[in-house]
Amino acid sequence: MERYLTATQLAKKLRISRQAVIERIKRGKIKAIKVGRQYIIPGQGTPELKLSPGLPEKRHSKKGAKAEELLRLVKEKGVRTIQLWFVDILGTLKCISITAGELPEALKHGKGFDGSSVTGFAEAQESDIIARPDPHTFTILPWTKKDFPIGRMFCDILNPDGSPYAGDTREALKRILRHAGDMGFDFYVGPEIEYFYFKTDKKPEVLDEGSYFELIPNDIANNLRNRTVRTLEEMGIVVEASHHEVSPSQHEIDPKFSDALKTADNILTCRFVIKEIAQQQGVHATFMPKPIFGVNGTGMHLHQSLFRGKKNAFFDKKDKCSLSQAAKQFIAGQLKHAREICALTAQWVNSYKRLVAGFEAPVYISWGQRNRTALIRVPLYRPGNEKATRAELRCPDPACNPYLAFAVMLAAGLEGIEKRYKIPEPMEPNIYEMAMEERKRRGLHSLPGNLFEGIEETKKSALVRKTLGEHIFTRFILNKEREWEEYRIQITSHEIKKYLPVL
Repeated sequence: MERYLTATQLAKKLRISRQAVIERIKRGKIKAIKVGRQYIIPGQGTPELKLSPGLPEKRHSKKGAKAEELLRLVKEKGVRTIQLWFVDILGTLKCISITAGELPEALKHGKGFDGSSVTGFAEAQESDIIARPDPHTFTILPWTKKDFPIGRMFCDILNPDGSPYAGDTREALKRILRHAGDMGFDFYVGPEIEYFYFKTDKKPEVLDEGSYFELIPNDIANNLRNRTVRTLEEMGIVVEASHHEVSPSQHEIDPKFSDALKTADNILTCRFVIKEIAQQQGVHATFMPKPIFGVNGTGMHLHQSLFRGKKNAFFDKKDKCSLSQAAKQFIAGQLKHAREICALTAQWVNSYKRLVAGFEAPVYISWGQRNRTALIRVPLYRPGNEKATRAELRCPDPACNPYLAFAVMLAAGLEGIEKRYKIPEPMEPNIYEMAMEERKRRGLHSLPGNLFEGIEETKKSALVRKTLGEHIFTRFILNKEREWEEYRIQITSHEIKKYLPVL
């Protein structure tokens, strides 16, 4: 006699939520019989019990064909060198260069390297790990086309047996994206990447005194930004807009929104290209969150949405804010875990010099529509437009590891949906101008005031630990504690100037 399971029983076996099982049944991925309002699942009709830890199925099916196509393209374009890109635990870009002759083997088996020399990766006794290139990410670096074209691909990091490596932050994002897929969602992100141009990397000496949206004739910084946009477009990254930002010599480039994994790859590409084009012209581009005292720092506002197929799951035309129940629960989840995930979205000591009142950066955990002092804003550029409905998280800065930032952001939002968190009332007044008593009355809490406070919140977070995995979680915390201790014992020029004459 065939054994049957309830949706709840199967959820326990698969270690996913009951709602995720229901979503799979509705999409035909699990065979089930509906009895009244309940589903029963034949015990032999649950292929999902053998879930693959690899890439999503739609990418597995094309992998061989994509590799063959890539090899033809490399030969046709005369590419002799291919850079294999990946990041360490902090999001710093790393590279292994191979020749075109080594590419077939690298696509099949990956390229081995010593992980003990990469921050947050392996210990000396477990140092042999593999970088396997993702052929979907291949592009040619435009500035190399004239002489000797160089290609690049992002890599997944593997153990020698081919299983995903526990320290790979790209894989950490993939895991939570698979969980979102089990719930029926695709996660999309659109970044606003801000940065500064300085004359050198020795001191923050600006190139211009421009302000928000200002057009300065024959300005080197505007020319650099425009050249960068054209280069990104050549690499397949669509740029929706670019402009001068609020502070002197500060600029912004906005790549078009895409699925979260592609967007994270694009952010790293943008950072590299912005610096490369600046360096070619003898200047320095930086993503340091707060390089100049007294002016706005550099942020990376992230516009987030969940889709079910081609439908924006955040949109509800009947709601006064055009937000669906899922959108409200997602926002509520991020608000609830905002302090815990802050060390991942604002991961440097300097990040917290930006997150202060009065400089258009969020300080208090709240949401609103028109309110740019809120942590999460629901933009009203196109009210009632389904595709334009999104939640803008304003605390991240562009110096973070985007894979880890996206992973914890998504995990917090999905928990809000799974546990049906209730969203608080929107906060539309300017929070900075509120009296302390008013903020207390409204129950407003602040983000961590410095990296140490952020680390302490993250250390207590079961959600972050589960999302990142024990390997990444412990090594990230250790690295940040070292950074804080190194910073804590420094004697700054401010202290010398203020205290030396009087103490």
